[in-house]
Amino acid sequence: MKTLYLIVGISLMSISISCTNSVKISDRQVLVNGSPYIIKGICYHPVPKGSDKISFDNLSTDLSLMQEAGINTIRVYSPINDLAVLDEINAAGIKIIMGFGYNQDGYFDILSGSFIDYVNSFKDHDAILFWELGNEYNFHPEWFEGDIQKWYTALNNAADLIHKNDPEHPVSTAHGEMPKPEVLAVCPNIDIWGMNVYRWDNPESLFTGWKEISPKAMYLSETGADSYMTISQHGYEQGENEKAQADATDKILEAVFNNQQICAGLTLFSFADELWKAGDNNSYNQGGWAPNSGGVPYDGAANEEYWGITDIEGNKKKVFDVVKEKYLSLSVSKQ
Repeated sequence: MKTLYLIVGISLMSISISCTNSVKISDRQVLVNGSPYIIKGICYHPVPKGSDKISFDNLSTDLSLMQEAGINTIRVYSPINDLAVLDEINAAGIKIIMGFGYNQDGYFDILSGSFIDYVNSFKDHDAILFWELGNEYNFHPEWFEGDIQKWYTALNNAADLIHKNDPEHPVSTAHGEMPKPEVLAVCPNIDIWGMNVYRWDNPESLFTGWKEISPKAMYLSETGADSYMTISQHGYEQGENEKAQADATDKILEAVFNNQQICAGLTLFSFADELWKAGDNNSYNQGGWAPNSGGVPYDGAANEEYWGITDIEGNKKKVFDVVKEKYLSLSVSKQ
């Protein structure tokens, strides 16, 4: 038995838990208790209709749909500070890539150093797959006084601190596109590189390129397609178009799982549509801006409110069955 410190406000409440999982990186693979673990994941940021705040009120229903789709991993952008939520996710057989931001007003962020308090409080929870630092910050040097090297220094130092406090879980970062060799050189403490990649419906060139520059593990921390066509193109009509999303996702997943010797898996973007991104939080809106998003299939436009494999009401889109077929087709022995 180990002691977990549940953070409540600014105080710590200790409870005893047993930790059974050890996660390692070996030869580009993620290993859980020594067995290969393929990330069959989804990005999860549950914001209900009419709101711009995360809520886990619908967690049980969401987890049931994830189980149906064969999802074994969720990627979150901010730490989940609720033991009951972590326990329920773990009970569903799903693991978490736990993300930390750089400047989140002191909420377990890197700038304040409070991220390590979270790591030390929850590192013994079996839901944790690995820790992830930042989300495509390389696209935003303006957040670092115009000097992106400040981010890379903070990133490498934060990863080092996690290693010293938690030897049982790897550390990742979600980089926008493939990092250059000089970035890899200044961030040796990153164990597995996540990459937010939108290369139309075929990311094959990414795997070839990564193999040439690094022996480290990688996974796609974001990829996929939205279900809105800004224009009619490539045989897909303008407007809401679930078939375009399903077709592109089918090809992307096929490419990922055909390259398991290089890529440890993916967390598809995203679980549910997000109405808070481009206008009225109560209704769907076209548009939304995302850096370097010209590779989004099949119109080159990131319509930010239409990325879910379910809609805002939890109804399955056509892409849901594509994900389900691809994820469940992988052998149980490979997870």
